[in-house]
Amino acid sequence: MKAIGLIELPNLADAIEALDIMLKTADIRFLTWEKKLGGRLVTIVVQGQVSAVTESVEAAKKKAKGNIVAAAVIANPHQETMKLIEISASKYSKFQELTY
Repeated sequence: MKAIGLIELPNLADAIEALDIMLKTADIRFLTWEKKLGGRLVTIVVQGQVSAVTESVEAAKKKAKGNIVAAAVIANPHQETMKLIEISASKYSKFQELTY
């Protein structure tokens, strides 16, 4: 079963570090990110199997240096929920994938 995981942190640097921890912990995929309150809150959204998403969110909560102000795992998200995430992700489609 697919799930989405969300974590929210107070700045972009902490969010990127938490995302890196999440991606290294489990087989998940980064979907998008949102910046609110002038960048004072950054939300990261990932997707994968329920167990992998849960493991990655928990790892970020334990290991990330930034203060995670909110976290959630949503198993089998509704189509309308996924539409909202697609709208968010479409804002960043102009960026090309980085290769290194």
